[in-house]
Amino acid sequence: MSLIDLSGKTALVTGGSRGVGAATAIMLARAGASVAITYRERKSAAEEVLARINSGYPSPPREEGGLSVLPTFRLSVCLQADVSQPSDCDTMVQQTIAALGSLDIFVANAGVWPPEGVAVKDMDDSQWDRTIGVNLNAVFYGCRAALRVMPPGGRIVIVSSTAGQRGEAYHADYAATKGAIISFVKSLAGEAAKDHITVNAVAPGWIDTEMCDVPFGSEKGRGRRKIEAAIPLGRVATPDEIAGPIVFLCSGLASHVTGEILNVNGGSVLCG
Repeated sequence: MSLIDLSGKTALVTGGSRGVGAATAIMLARAGASVAITYRERKSAAEEVLARINSGYPSPPREEGGLSVLPTFRLSVCLQADVSQPSDCDTMVQQTIAALGSLDIFVANAGVWPPEGVAVKDMDDSQWDRTIGVNLNAVFYGCRAALRVMPPGGRIVIVSSTAGQRGEAYHADYAATKGAIISFVKSLAGEAAKDHITVNAVAPGWIDTEMCDVPFGSEKGRGRRKIEAAIPLGRVATPDEIAGPIVFLCSGLASHVTGEILNVNGGSVLCG
């Protein structure tokens, strides 16, 4: 039997239509969990993730109550949500429970990273507000909604970043949100512990996802080879290499771990 068995558990992963969110949803399902994922605009991509989760069931998703639900087994659903809005976060939690029966695991993964760097003196209010809304406010709204229904033994995992640990010039908006997440995790862990719920974060470095296409392909900027030369392991992570630590933190193997930031960066930032 696998060391990680999430049979009977239900998970909600925000931003699950691509990248780390998709990899996490698939890995949670492979460990036995029922999974709900959110998307903002990419419904077809989210449905593809559902199909991958239930690849043994060839029928396409069907519409049911505004949700895309896989047939035969109610194991996975995709939910449209703008997680920067508190009402959407409340609704996504309610829809998860209505479709899957409970909420045991919440993974706050949705985020934005404006790829073209902007100095603080040149950054407009709209970029700052959008990054704060999606990367930080959404974490608060999502965790608040999840904690109101999560039973003892629940798990919350939030995706931070090395940018939140060391800062990142020309991406101060992004770094500020990811640094705030680290403090939020440590604060919330103490509150949730009385309800036997753990709260942790992973802090990835560079990942081979669509979000990083611009810097990876930059001629003037870092470029992928330059980025990888600065990583002790010599390469960027795959989405699965971030999803694995997330799933670990959701499992019984991490039952005595809370308030921690798990660094997954190939050795590029060595934090105690």
